[in-house]
Amino acid sequence: MAASTSRQPHEIPLPPSPTNAVKFTKKQNSRKGKGKENFSAPLEATTSWDDLVPEPDWEWSYLTDPSASKVPPIFTKDGKYFFSLVGSSVKIHSVTTGQVVSTLIAPRSTSNATSSDLLTTAIINPHNNFQLITGSLDGRLVIWDYVEAILLQMIDISQPIHYICAHESWRDTVFVAASRPSKKTKTYGNDDNAVVLRVLLRARDSTSMSKEILPIGKTRFPTGLTLSPSGSWLVATAGHKAYVAATSSLTTGFIKYVSPERLTCLAFHPTEEYFATGDDKGNIRLWYCLNEVQPVTSRGVEKKAQTTTLHWHAHAVSSIAFTSNGSYLLSGGEESVLVIWQIHSGKKEFVPRVGAPIITVSVSKNDKEEEFLLGLADATYVFVSSGNLKISRGYSRIKLDPSMPHQTTFERTHVPLAVHSLSSTLILPSSHPSSLQVYSPSSSKLVSELEVSPSNRVSRRDEKPVEPSFVEHTSLSSSGDWLATIDARYVDDGFQNEIYLKLWRWDVKNGRWTLNTRIDHPHGPHRVTCISFSSGLKPSLATSGEDGAVKIWGLKLTKAKSETVDEFWVARSTSGFRSEVPHSAAWSQDASLLAITFGPYVALYDSMTNDLYQTLVSPKGNTNRSAHFLGKEGRYLVVAGEHSVTLWDLITQTVRWSYKALLSIIQVVPHPVTDSFAVFYTSPGQERQKTRILIFRSASPTPFIARSLPFRIRTVAPYLLARSSDHIFVGITRDWDVALLGDSSKQTQKEGSIATGIISSSIPQKRTLFQDIFGKAAFAEIPSTTISTSETQYTNHGKTMNPNAFAAPAYLMPAFDHIFDQIIGGFLQPRSDDLRTGLPPDDEDVDMEEESAAIAFDGVSSVRVVSQEEMSLLVTLFRDQSIECMFSIFH
Repeated sequence: MAASTSRQPHEIPLPPSPTNAVKFTKKQNSRKGKGKENFSAPLEATTSWDDLVPEPDWEWSYLTDPSASKVPPIFTKDGKYFFSLVGSSVKIHSVTTGQVVSTLIAPRSTSNATSSDLLTTAIINPHNNFQLITGSLDGRLVIWDYVEAILLQMIDISQPIHYICAHESWRDTVFVAASRPSKKTKTYGNDDNAVVLRVLLRARDSTSMSKEILPIGKTRFPTGLTLSPSGSWLVATAGHKAYVAATSSLTTGFIKYVSPERLTCLAFHPTEEYFATGDDKGNIRLWYCLNEVQPVTSRGVEKKAQTTTLHWHAHAVSSIAFTSNGSYLLSGGEESVLVIWQIHSGKKEFVPRVGAPIITVSVSKNDKEEEFLLGLADATYVFVSSGNLKISRGYSRIKLDPSMPHQTTFERTHVPLAVHSLSSTLILPSSHPSSLQVYSPSSSKLVSELEVSPSNRVSRRDEKPVEPSFVEHTSLSSSGDWLATIDARYVDDGFQNEIYLKLWRWDVKNGRWTLNTRIDHPHGPHRVTCISFSSGLKPSLATSGEDGAVKIWGLKLTKAKSETVDEFWVARSTSGFRSEVPHSAAWSQDASLLAITFGPYVALYDSMTNDLYQTLVSPKGNTNRSAHFLGKEGRYLVVAGEHSVTLWDLITQTVRWSYKALLSIIQVVPHPVTDSFAVFYTSPGQERQKTRILIFRSASPTPFIARSLPFRIRTVAPYLLARSSDHIFVGITRDWDVALLGDSSKQTQKEGSIATGIISSSIPQKRTLFQDIFGKAAFAEIPSTTISTSETQYTNHGKTMNPNAFAAPAYLMPAFDHIFDQIIGGFLQPRSDDLRTGLPPDDEDVDMEEESAAIAFDGVSSVRVVSQEEMSLLVTLFRDQSIECMFSIFH
């Protein structure tokens, strides 16, 4: 029976923590119970978020982009690069490799620091194909020279920008769809208040304010803005209306054309005077109303227009785009299907199962054939060939869709996260809940996707979402050879829940996971609460369920008739503790003990005999959520509840110390090597979007590291790919971003992560047929002799020309006819009259001198001479290869 202790309460001062001194008290603790339930009066600390001095932010870096961009990618004129807007930056991708070659980031606005700098729109300057114009919610238009990665101009219109468009007939002018302040709140909203403006890019002076901003008309919150190919019509879509204005008379405002459904996207035909829209009911309409528009003096006239309707989508149309010749219209949406419409006949073709809901559709123009670029909801870019309508390639980093319709499923379950040390990869949830993805942080590439539960990835029927199967738990063995998963589908309509335990073997040769054993309903129809592997080369697997049972699974070897040995997993034992439901399971480092949490109890079992070795009771009867062994020796056991952390000494069978917080604990993560552990917790509710981290050692209840993060965490795991002494973790945030947290977690700067000039030679050239047959040319490695012009001086009648006269890009230079005379005068000198008198007349024949036999060259020749020895080797090589080929043909 546990010995009761009674001590007088007194204050115990502790050394100051990195944040603020915390009062620890040793309180009276008296409890009687059965079995070996020993604990002494622990040191206890109570803290509150409001009582703490803010800690410094912990180092962290995102492994994912903030979110999938809803802005269609923009291609350069030559089709070699495309631009994607990611948060407040512009990423320039190579079309061939998908690699980010440069990132453009504008400085934050100083005049409106409280607004968001999220980029919402971008276009190529129609008067300069080497300039990119972007708009953001902080009201700034930014003009970039993307070739040299130079910010040329910033114009502040002081209104959140949503769309911009421009035309070559309107020089130095862009049209902007922006939010306008509400009359009641005097703030910028995105509900019904918007305005279309004409903005002049040329500034009156050196300030960032535009010379002229002309309002054209008011609209609802815009969903599109574009100009006709001729530049004669300006069209905006917002709400249930299409707003049309003639550019020849912008002062007359818009004429409104009513749509029966809310419009979601807009695209203009590339050659003809009509436009297309998509709505939230899946309809696509072609509007033939521009020729009927007549200039009127009154504003706000509403009309009905003649339209043609194309319908296939069951849900809202996310994006539409015309092909370059205007014969086909592309559309995509939640169904994850690209639809290709033939305009004149109304026939359609499909590219199904592209991987995720389609957010954007763009058309790439290159030398060979058109390609369709799809931007998916999981931040993946997929290229579709226009010739065979098949996916040719795709580029993605981590597939996580923050707006997935099954997010409520993840809210009430665990989020799978593991670090695989053998392949140096992360195992994460994928864009579809029934799959896992394998991501390599070192190469920043998605290695593979593991479909744990094969499912029909259909979208929702009507407005009711389809409940898919999802991966609820994952666990990796310490050796990295085994992966255990729990995928489930819970139903409430009287059918039985679908729950499967699957064990996957790591295939070293092929570098992928292969399914070894599937166990249906490991705990009957009840939910599985935890799975955990023991350490060692031949691990055991412990599972716990809401049926109150704890099962241990082991490997069984059988010899087949073909003399091969098959291995699979079977249940070895089943146990339980009173009528409590187990919450978590943890193995000691030597796999001799198994700790199971049952409500306020922690039961320690002998892993070989399943005998109950010890029962630990929470000092105040609080419910325990998890238990973890510390260090390699496994002497200490840390037990975490909802608001408390208790450290047990298993040798003395007493509580060493406890820590109580008024905040909700998210997770306790022990260090894989040392006896330290980290506590991640935050306050309940949405008012505090932060996470606080305290790192303790077993010797003291005082945290030796206290840090905070500016976001909330869903789950976290130790980053085993780092050094053993560092406190580095990988976590998934509430916004479904993946981040590295902790000491030295800042990643090395990747190629293309900063603004750099685009070099055409950096793009890998495609191999020719000659190179495929004979290999790389021998002369490819010979450096060409170039003449540096940086030190060259040009003389113009005794005057030296500036060598930096041509340092600026060609498209920024003045017209050549303005500087032709000055340039030619710097290279040529007029003939003198004395030289002209000795010249023969133009019609007189002149005897040509014979050329000398030998011509002398100055400098070193760059031609490589092939020696006789190399020539003999080549002759022998081609002769042998020819003989072998003839022999294979006749035999």
